[in-house]
Amino acid sequence: MKEKEREQIKIRDIMIEDVAYVTVPGTREEVMVICKERYISGVPVVKEGKVVGVVTRQDLLRKPDEGQIALLMSRNPITISPDATIIEAAGVILSHGIRRLPVVKEQKLVGIITVADIVREIAELGYKEPIGDYIGNKTMTIWDGMPLSVAGRIMELARAKAVPVLSSERELVGLITDRDLINAAVIEDATEDSDLSLGSDEDEWTWEGMRDTMRLYYSVSKIKLPDKLVREIMVKEVVTATRNCEVSECAGKMSKNRFDQLPVISTRGKLTGILLDRNLLKVLV
Repeated sequence: MKEKEREQIKIRDIMIEDVAYVTVPGTREEVMVICKERYISGVPVVKEGKVVGVVTRQDLLRKPDEGQIALLMSRNPITISPDATIIEAAGVILSHGIRRLPVVKEQKLVGIITVADIVREIAELGYKEPIGDYIGNKTMTIWDGMPLSVAGRIMELARAKAVPVLSSERELVGLITDRDLINAAVIEDATEDSDLSLGSDEDEWTWEGMRDTMRLYYSVSKIKLPDKLVREIMVKEVVTATRNCEVSECAGKMSKNRFDQLPVISTRGKLTGILLDRNLLKVLV
């Protein structure tokens, strides 16, 4: 595929126009509902018609005690014009380490372009080169008997969106993603209290009714992962690739199955690495 032909692919031709978004003020529950219903991992945040942030599933997991979108979101997001090319979009996404670009025209949100959208185009561009050069040099794994809460914490600290799962025999038996964690998570509503002393017995000028200790009650919602093991929620039918698989072939697997990663195995079926969808964008730039 020649660069000139790639440059003819404009963002306006491949972007998602029916954009799911949230507004501020808003709550974490709104984000969770949209992510589950639309099967997406993040949304732009809009205020008075302008894009002011982006909030993702990982933001929800990193701040489980925070309920307000304004405090969860990443502010001042990078945006792109609908007239930009797919090559420009890939370059911006790779250089800034992000997964989605709100598409803005005259300061208004008109669409969104994601890593998945670009991977879908790569699948159609016919790249024959093997994926060997696009496999990351670090691969973390999780044991299928690990408690879900521990696995979630490990993924949070590693900022990993998806992790292969191994059995006690070190065999690849599944895959767990941040999407699986969010879908398994439950919201716990609790009532907490705080003592507010509005006066003291030593102050003779304090009103009688204000000397008594008052108690302020407020509702608190927190994300909690259930007491389950990784094997209970992981994806068990794992689609894999080998180092000799072609770029566009793997892009097609990801696009068809809505994956953002493919475990890479040897000819004997042993896990050797993981191919992330964002790494395939390097073929464009």
